[in-house]
Amino acid sequence: MGEQERMVEAILFAAYQPVTVAELGRRMPMGCDPAEALAYLRRRYEGRGVRVMRVGDGWAFRTAPDLGHLMQQEQVETRKLSRAAIETLAIVAYHQPVTRAEIEEIRGVAVSRGTIDQLLDLEWIRLGRRRMSPGRPVTFVVTDQFLDHFGLESPRDLPGLRELRAAGLLDARPMPGTEPLAEDDAPETGQTEMFGD
Repeated sequence: MGEQERMVEAILFAAYQPVTVAELGRRMPMGCDPAEALAYLRRRYEGRGVRVMRVGDGWAFRTAPDLGHLMQQEQVETRKLSRAAIETLAIVAYHQPVTRAEIEEIRGVAVSRGTIDQLLDLEWIRLGRRRMSPGRPVTFVVTDQFLDHFGLESPRDLPGLRELRAAGLLDARPMPGTEPLAEDDAPETGQTEMFGD
């Protein structure tokens, strides 16, 4: 197992993108168990400066989160996304797989081709499967690069409404339709909110 662990370590170290267990198995000699070797390797790197982390379906070496500040450079080139691109990316992340028409319905405005192209160029979204509906529209989903950039294992790790509100990214007001009714409008049951618990 020690030799298999060394093989997995070498493959992950040299890889320019996350490597799946299936890909590790194809590269290693017949009879090897890449999943078990990967488990040993992860344990060996716990508490070290780099960790073996899951990124989507693949695995890669990444700097330990508490040491990330050491990797910052003095000059960082920032590429700001437009508001339309941010909204589109959020819709894809939270509603994937989603079609262009669905994105436009949620945003309430048309999505320009440039917005989609920018997100495709950044490799934060990709084309998904076609819907089995009239016109067979293509869907969009987030990529492993998106997950890697934001330090997520999967889209299920995206923050929920509570976390977004706590971080100040969403308005703390209740969603429309859930605000308390005035006393005169309260139902006779004594409930003061439109929806009871």
